[in-house]
Amino acid sequence: MKEYGLSNKKLFSLSRKTLEKRISSYYHTTNDGTATLEMLITLQVREELCKADFSYVLRSLVQRIFLKTRSTAAMRRYYLYFIDYFGKEDWQLLSVKLFPAQTFISEKLEHLYSQVIEKSLTSIAES
Repeated sequence: MKEYGLSNKKLFSLSRKTLEKRISSYYHTTNDGTATLEMLITLQVREELCKADFSYVLRSLVQRIFLKTRSTAAMRRYYLYFIDYFGKEDWQLLSVKLFPAQTFISEKLEHLYSQVIEKSLTSIAES
C-alpha cells in the first residue's frame, strides 16, 4: 500500500480516535476516496490482528464516499469490504450505482422470465 500521509506503522500503532481525525482530515483535504478506502481496509486488517476495536471506523465517511461521489474502479474493487457499513436499502442503491450494466441486464432477465412464465401459465390454462 502507498503511504498517504500515514505510514503503515502509524496505521497499526495510533489510537482509533487519532486515526479517525487524520483519515477524515486527509479525505476532506484531498478528496481522494481511493486512498481513504485503502487506509480503512488496513484498519479492518488491524482489527482482525489485535484486540482494539476498529469496527465501522468512519462509517459515515465511507457511506459518503460510496453514495455521494462518482463511481470509480477502486470503489467497485473495494465495495465488498464495506458491506456491513450499509443498510439493505443503501446496499441496493450502491449496487445499482456501481454496476449499472449488471443491474440493467438482471432487470431485463427478470422481465423476460416473468413473460415466459406468464405465457406458459396462459397456455396451460387454455388447454
